Amino acid sequence: MENNLLKSRQHFEALDGLRGLAALSIVVFHLYEFLVPDYTKSPIGHGYLAVDFFFCLSGFVIGYAYDERAPKLGNKLFFLNRLIRLHPMVIWGAVIGLLGYMFDPFNGAANVAEAGMIKVILAFVCALVMLPFPWLPGRGGGLFPYNTPAWSLLMEYFINIVYALVLVRVSRRILLVLLAGTAVWLIAVARFRGWIITGWDAPTFFDGFARVSFSFLAGLTVFRFNFIIRTKLNFVVLAALLVGTFVFPHYNNDWITEMIIVMLVFPLLLALGAGMQVTGFLQQVCVFTGKLSYPLYMTHIWAVWLFGNYLFIGKPTQKAAYIAAAVVFFGTVLLGYLVLRFYDEPVRRWLSARLQAKQRVLVKQPAATSNL
Repeated sequence: MENNLLKSRQHFEALDGLRGLAALSIVVFHLYEFLVPDYTKSPIGHGYLAVDFFFCLSGFVIGYAYDERAPKLGNKLFFLNRLIRLHPMVIWGAVIGLLGYMFDPFNGAANVAEAGMIKVILAFVCALVMLPFPWLPGRGGGLFPYNTPAWSLLMEYFINIVYALVLVRVSRRILLVLLAGTAVWLIAVARFRGWIITGWDAPTFFDGFARVSFSFLAGLTVFRFNFIIRTKLNFVVLAALLVGTFVFPHYNNDWITEMIIVMLVFPLLLALGAGMQVTGFLQQVCVFTGKLSYPLYMTHIWAVWLFGNYLFIGKPTQKAAYIAAAVVFFGTVLLGYLVLRFYDEPVRRWLSARLQAKQRVLVKQPAATSNL
């Protein structure tokens, strides 16, 4: 599949920056779920749509990194590449989530006593191998109670399998047919639910497949059709547009608004970001936050749960609650960086080196393909 982007192997710093901004927005959104539980009053009431942006970005990035390489690598190496990229943080999220659950100073002992050690251990084992276990108390019925955002990684694994077995071989015409079909599917889900903050718990589990299927295909379509909009806009403008979708006021049953954002705005922002050049200090910020995004995404929720239990049980003043929220935000950003620097990157380098030595082929991903 010929695409002139492949000839340059460029690094999309603007997309790195947007990815990092989306991850930071997710942390803020999760904190506000406890500070302001009513989404219609939350200042970031559509923050959950950052996940759909991640899926869209993933479609573009996977197409860029693997459309030409995947047939040469074969399915085995493709899947090993993806496991090396994604699974170290899955394991980390499960471990820190387990510790956060068991040693929560506010209700950890009560939750463990109610669940029983068998469930606590089973949930951990399931988390390590990406199997849902929505039966632990104190986690709102999440599919992955130790690391709630891991549901989207399960969807990422699913769509990666679909990509390797099907999508890498389909023509552009068939890709458009699939995109249209998944659009109908997602619209049906959104209309039925009234919104698409779904897929993360047992009752809405299958909705997640609609979310990842459409957005991934949309990103893949942007890449394969070279829908790149060359622009001299400052990255700050693009960042403001992305944040604007998250802070756009939320209303009950506003699924039409969400479909406009997910189906039109996010692919447009992706096309603009892919065609934008970022230089100087902003370039450094974009690259850094892009690297930070995945560890942050898979690291923060245990602390957010502690924060929520602090609010419910400790009943702090509003000022103390917001101070605690700020501490959690900056603390998880720092922890995300430390995990990136001393765990994620070293482990992936070691695993890639071992795989490369064993297979005697180049399997390391291009720098432009770090993604959630």
